[in-house]
Amino acid sequence: MNTIRNQYNLMGLPFDAVSLCDASKIILDCIQKRTSCFLTTPNLNFTVMAQGDPDFYNSVVHSDLVVADGMPQIWVAKFLNIPIYERVAGSDLFAYLSNQPREKKIRVFFFGGETGIAEKAHHQLNQTSPGMESCGFYDPGFVSIEGMSTENIIKHINDCEPDFIVVALGAKKGQRWIMHNRSRLNAPVISHLGAVINFVAGNVQRAPAKWQRYGFEWLWRIKQEPKLYKRYLGDGLRFIKMLVTQTLPLAVYSRRLVKKADIGNGQVFADALPQQDKFTVTFKGSIKTVQTIEFENVLQSALLSGKDVIINGAEIRYLSMSAIARLLIFQGQLEQKQNELLLKKFPARIITLLRLSSVLQRFKLI
Repeated sequence: MNTIRNQYNLMGLPFDAVSLCDASKIILDCIQKRTSCFLTTPNLNFTVMAQGDPDFYNSVVHSDLVVADGMPQIWVAKFLNIPIYERVAGSDLFAYLSNQPREKKIRVFFFGGETGIAEKAHHQLNQTSPGMESCGFYDPGFVSIEGMSTENIIKHINDCEPDFIVVALGAKKGQRWIMHNRSRLNAPVISHLGAVINFVAGNVQRAPAKWQRYGFEWLWRIKQEPKLYKRYLGDGLRFIKMLVTQTLPLAVYSRRLVKKADIGNGQVFADALPQQDKFTVTFKGSIKTVQTIEFENVLQSALLSGKDVIINGAEIRYLSMSAIARLLIFQGQLEQKQNELLLKKFPARIITLLRLSSVLQRFKLI
């Protein structure tokens, strides 16, 4: 996926502003063109855990499509005037694709799940889905990432020629397994969708639509899987803490900055001294809209330079949640090239904005 993405920073993670229909079109397009799509679907638990786990966070930054799987994220987005209006649950997205009849069905491979569940999901999907067919399954058991990443396992998956690999290993382990193996897997689409295997197999029932719409699916899940209550309680308490210490202050602070900042968009300049050992990018004014060719050209020039990148922000007046999301992704792209992103002379007001946006710890300031 090489298009300019419409992303926004939400609770410290970059989310794509897409609907269920949009996400399904992206996945179908990637399958048709055989282009890579690492789909990540952070819910509240995922979002909270990513705050303190660099590997977990990096799996989001290096994903090709990131959708908001939880209603709390939609509520926060609405409160912050971020245009992410629709919850795109991984299970809803899978069901949407599965229920659309098509002549050439999407070939699905189930990897993981509790003992026997992947096999059951394999048979159930082939009996009931008008849009998908299961081409294989594998239960690696309780082994290490390396133990479930052997040449034989990867060859088995690739030999089944899947279009879509559904991973169910627990969110952290599943994301790590995907990051560890994505370059070796031939399937265009891969995602950790832990609950999907259970839903397809019929092992767990989805909450009624009203429960989902009003954000009470967690209660339904606890009813079916009582062991989840401790996780949901912890997530709820951490979510409340984030609301009080970050989200609410951010809403007030960002609106104040917008009023003081220039109305128009800011300017972005590329390195004027290419002989230097670091590539310098200069931001000026209010950086609001990043979905422009000019903005992307500057970042691409920085990436192609093969150097560490300094962003001089001495004259920044405002950074939108869209601009912050793009910085997170850009930093991830630099890290993949073993280069570093440095933020230079960022004003105190912008540093405060980054802190309240739950991303300050991601950047190195000089």
